[in-house]
Amino acid sequence: MKIRLTQYAHGGGCACKIPPGELEAVVSGLVGGAPPEGPGELIVGLDDGDDAAVVRIANGTAVVATADFFTPVVDDAYAWGRIAAANALSDVYAMGGTPVVAVNLLGWPREKLPMELAAEVLRGGLDVAREAGCHVAGGHSVDDPEPKYGMAVTGVADPDRIMRNDAGRPGVPLTLTKPLGIGVLNSRHKSTGEVFPQAVEAMTRLNREASAKALAAGAVCATDVTGFGLLGHLHKLARASGVTARVDAAAVPYLDGAREALKDGYVSGGTRRNLDWVRPHLDPAAVAEDELLLLADAQTSGGLLVAGEVPGYPVIGELLPARDGVTVEVRP
Repeated sequence: MKIRLTQYAHGGGCACKIPPGELEAVVSGLVGGAPPEGPGELIVGLDDGDDAAVVRIANGTAVVATADFFTPVVDDAYAWGRIAAANALSDVYAMGGTPVVAVNLLGWPREKLPMELAAEVLRGGLDVAREAGCHVAGGHSVDDPEPKYGMAVTGVADPDRIMRNDAGRPGVPLTLTKPLGIGVLNSRHKSTGEVFPQAVEAMTRLNREASAKALAAGAVCATDVTGFGLLGHLHKLARASGVTARVDAAAVPYLDGAREALKDGYVSGGTRRNLDWVRPHLDPAAVAEDELLLLADAQTSGGLLVAGEVPGYPVIGELLPARDGVTVEVRP
């Protein structure tokens, strides 16, 4: 009998994230204070909830550090490992960095699931890290009631060419480098067992090329689109940058089958929480609720959202001067 990994977890992928409003309340007291004495200068930290931490060290180098893990988003163990690794590596690419070394983070219900499946998960992660040119050197594992996998990744970057979420300026276009719809397709997969190769392909595709093209185009502001959805991550970027972001809904690309999955009701609780979090700061114009749910869809290993035009990828909106109380406008 085929083991369906998604049935061993209460949720799936980045839709399992703690809701953004709750998370911000938890970490709010951890910002500020005197920096510790040490060999480096923290240049990106907790202040604006960016994708990774960045520390400037000697010889014109910055170290980029991040960690990401989650419950199964697909039933295939090898594919899940590939997706989780690509998702963890993405945080480094979103900052304009290059991943150098990763360590595995594995939680496994060893009395419920065979360890051979865990080996397949780790093999998937290793293969994607190798594709990225990133070493994998050990890690940490625990016996866990639910399977969880991801990586802690360390990369390097030019400290003068970091892409951060607080550097957006009015008049700059917004580019999205992967289509949306991963969340609703994953929810359908978890519920029905249907397999969506287009979603797996999107989730396992590295953001390496998109990051390199964004840097080459002079971008200084970016984030990746994961569990808080396009609207959630754009809200964070606009708030940090002191601007209002406009999304042209008709310009946003979606994976095949995403609209059908939405119509059939495969919307995660994480997606609804994303929209509820952004709604007080949202000007939705005449855009329908279903369209807003797709724009808030909780992605796993989504694309980069770049302030700037990136060759080969669609422009989906623009950054505007700040409007009082509004961080995101959506237009039909």
